Amino acid sequence: MKGNTKEKKKDEKEKIIKPQTPVSFVESLSINLTRSVGTPTSILAHTVFFIGIFSLSRFGINFEQILLILTTAVSLEAIYLAIFIQMSINRQEAKLHEVREDIEEISEDIEDIQEDVEELGEDFEEITEDISEIKEDVGELGEDFEEITEDMEEDDKKEEEYRSERNRNLQKMETTLQSIIAEIEKMKSGNTGRRSDDRRLPNKD
Repeated sequence: MKGNTKEKKKDEKEKIIKPQTPVSFVESLSINLTRSVGTPTSILAHTVFFIGIFSLSRFGINFEQILLILTTAVSLEAIYLAIFIQMSINRQEAKLHEVREDIEEISEDIEDIQEDVEELGEDFEEITEDISEIKEDVGELGEDFEEITEDMEEDDKKEEEYRSERNRNLQKMETTLQSIIAEIEKMKSGNTGRRSDDRRLPNKD
């Protein structure tokens, strides 16, 4: 979802960015004039112009007419310079507006990066928690394995005890059977001896 929102923001930014319009002749003239006004060349040109205007009095032109021409020329220059300066100010304001938009976009990108960093931090915390849980599970499995091995050892011991007890019982039963068989053999041998003695005795009849 966040990746889609970022792509949408990029598309919106691409739509907002407009191609720069080519500078017209008047705009380029205004830029060049406003740049040249504050140069030493401009001071020199104005000085030569004023000297030339005042030198017209030597050619028989009235001083009042000279002042009228000078006032008119200076007024026209001031008007055009004011217009050109205002045009350059408007152009600079437009550039500043574009810079503000760029700064806002950069700040939004920084916010997105901060959100991504926070998300990475949260993911890292979740991963560490998962690792700790896995370690706990492994520890529990180790304990269970130890208990199982202990139970198996106990079962082996019990089985060995049962086998040894069974062997002892079998040995006892074998010894008792052997003793019984021996007694039976003795009894058989005693009975056969008596029968032979009875056969040897003469009949009284």
